[in-house]
Amino acid sequence: MSIAIDGYRPGALAGVVGLHMDYYAQAWDFGVKFETKLASELSDFLARFDPERDLFVTAWRGDTLVGSISMDVSGGGADGAHLRWFVVSGAARGSGLGKQLMSLAIDHADRVASGRVWLTTFAGLEAARALYERHGFGLRSQSDADQWHGGVREQLFVRPPPAEALMEKSIP
Repeated sequence: MSIAIDGYRPGALAGVVGLHMDYYAQAWDFGVKFETKLASELSDFLARFDPERDLFVTAWRGDTLVGSISMDVSGGGADGAHLRWFVVSGAARGSGLGKQLMSLAIDHADRVASGRVWLTTFAGLEAARALYERHGFGLRSQSDADQWHGGVREQLFVRPPPAEALMEKSIP
């Protein structure tokens, strides 16, 4: 069955939280503090969602949510657009869905925000890191801060604006 790309559907908020918990609870032992932070921040984003600037993408196989990504342009602050809530279900990993979702988000940011894009993650998510780096993100900082309450080392990745990225590549 093919995967349909969509936006918000009823139940999408709970589904995105569920996809995150399916992975992070098992692989990283994240619990209620992570889940409530995720649900609170995602619900705040959806409540203030600006369809002209922000992006909320969901991917469905039939009625089953198999992935999601968001670009918070309105709330990204002075640092630029904030890439958030990127997740692909275990059943869809390795299918190219992650790359497709990331491309949609980056294309949106380049079109709407025309500036830097940033994300926070943590050390140890090597497949995600490789995908971020293939899309122009670079590690800017690491710290022992642990906003996810999982005993991890936080990382900040930044993707420069498209024009700056081209200049960086051309400088020997």
